[in-house]
Amino acid sequence: MKIQEITDRMNQEKLESLFILKPENIAYVTGFKPSSASVLIIKEEPVLFSTKLDIELAQSQSCVPVKEFKSLDELKKSLKETLKGKIGIENSMSVGTYKKICQDFETVPNDIIESFRVFKSKSEIKKIEGAIRIAEDSFEDIDFSKFSGSEDELAAKLEYNMRKAGSLRPSFETIVASGPRSSNPHASSTSSKLERPVMIDWGAFYRNYASDITRSIVQTPKEEEILSILLDAQKEAIKSITPGIEASHVDKVARSVIREYGYGKYFIHSTGHGVGLEVHEKPSLSSKSDEKLEKGMVVTVEPGIYLEGKFGLRVEDMVLIKNRTKILTKLPRKILSKTP
Repeated sequence: MKIQEITDRMNQEKLESLFILKPENIAYVTGFKPSSASVLIIKEEPVLFSTKLDIELAQSQSCVPVKEFKSLDELKKSLKETLKGKIGIENSMSVGTYKKICQDFETVPNDIIESFRVFKSKSEIKKIEGAIRIAEDSFEDIDFSKFSGSEDELAAKLEYNMRKAGSLRPSFETIVASGPRSSNPHASSTSSKLERPVMIDWGAFYRNYASDITRSIVQTPKEEEILSILLDAQKEAIKSITPGIEASHVDKVARSVIREYGYGKYFIHSTGHGVGLEVHEKPSLSSKSDEKLEKGMVVTVEPGIYLEGKFGLRVEDMVLIKNRTKILTKLPRKILSKTP
């Protein structure tokens, strides 16, 4: 079904074939995610070229025929004999790869595969929910009132729990930032002992699909006040999400709530993003986005306030857009804790 829908779109855009290199795009179309160089050619009779490192798995998992990928030069020679007309290439293709293989063809950059990936099927949603459950169970398995280790140790504990529960790997580098370091939204964890507040941003991969969650553990009245503001902003932002709404409007709603409390300049990133085969994908819930939100999309809603030199907090949940928005994450959003 995916192949037919993709080729229908190709026909609309007058493309004879698509040249796909991105592992996530290959996984979306074929069901097989390569670990080494692979090339998917979508045409009347699609074919996946896979190296010897992957070919056994590719042949058992791919829904399209698999051939061995030996070298770009050999592939280019073969394609020159079989491909005619306009060839669609991914916007993400590197300049180096383009120079090696595409200069002799008439190519058109496109995001056809990504445009399909935005809308999640029922089976994809189940995989995303699986990744969420792994991440949440791994978090709940930690007793934060007794944990007295470092940021690194907490990140390692979370990642160990996720791996043990079935995650192939973290969906991104686990963020554990405590004390004043939490004012850096994407701080890497350190060997420093855990302080309060603690901002934890983590996620799992389940059957190639990602989750992305953030929780902030607070202690003082000021930290609790900031967290309450974020929860208010997130609530209003989620409430504003309906099919057909502009993504930029959701960002505007979250930002306006935080601004009303006097912290507008301390919300320094977008309100959210899509999640699927990648932890960051379309759509973007930012002020500059021209995208519209539609049924079947899975997005994060993650307002944050970062007071430089003091502390920062963020709360992030994943939601499925239906006629009514469904919040997929279940963890409590308000977490109070005493320093161990």
